[in-house]
Amino acid sequence: MTEQSARPAAPADQYVLTLSCPDKQGIVHAVSSYLFMTGCNIVDSQQFGDDDTGLFFMRVHFSAEPPVTVAKLRASFAAIGDSFQMDWQIHRADEKMRVVLMVSKFGHCLNDLLFRARTGALPAEIAAVVSNHTDFAELVGSYNTPFHHVPVTKDTKAEAEARVLELVRELDVELVVLARYMQVLSDDLCKQLSGRIINIHHSFLPSFKGAKPYHQAHARGVKLIGATAHYVTADLDEGPIIEQEVERVGHGVTPDQLVAIGRDVECQALARAVKWHAERRILLNGRRTVVFA
Repeated sequence: MTEQSARPAAPADQYVLTLSCPDKQGIVHAVSSYLFMTGCNIVDSQQFGDDDTGLFFMRVHFSAEPPVTVAKLRASFAAIGDSFQMDWQIHRADEKMRVVLMVSKFGHCLNDLLFRARTGALPAEIAAVVSNHTDFAELVGSYNTPFHHVPVTKDTKAEAEARVLELVRELDVELVVLARYMQVLSDDLCKQLSGRIINIHHSFLPSFKGAKPYHQAHARGVKLIGATAHYVTADLDEGPIIEQEVERVGHGVTPDQLVAIGRDVECQALARAVKWHAERRILLNGRRTVVFA
């Protein structure tokens, strides 16, 4: 055996195809046949047909060797997408999604996401952090991540949101994460970032609205607390739900302990939602989501 022949073969490139379309016969056959004919190998495939909406959803992780490229795949798959009226995307699986985090004065979710991204647990590249305060500038700097202070007042809200959109374009960002960003976004910004912006909130809404929701919950003697990660829409805290996490609590838990438990729950729910979005596992289904986790 020669030295050249002993070398292991280079690993094939990895890709992810996601699609949604009206449900009808032949979709899976068409997709799998296309991948076979183009020399691709299916690694993992998940699908779901929703009887309520009449829509079909699919995520396929596949591999291919050169000369196959993502550009060639997109060009050749277009005809199949058109024939089934698909909303579809093809991306390289190893391509890290570029993300902007937004935060105000509570930094637990921010720090959690920065750490997960740094250690590789979150398959995303944090392109920048935006805040209406300067409290976490030093923390963000410790991760060598750009920090942008964008103050928000009633009179400067439009300019602040314009700056956010400018950063999204300049930094080629695919996802914005509200990691406890305590500002209500305008309808226009929500529409421009539709399906590309995720928020986290405590699951007491709408039962415990307003200030100090955990203290309100304690006063009512709740036995279960939680958090919800969802896409942002113009309807405040009512966007399509991605992930929820809960924790059972006893009668002896204090309000401050509830806050601490709630912060951990928020971190977990938000981290999973961002990870799944970055791995292109979430497809919008009207006011709901299909999550191929």
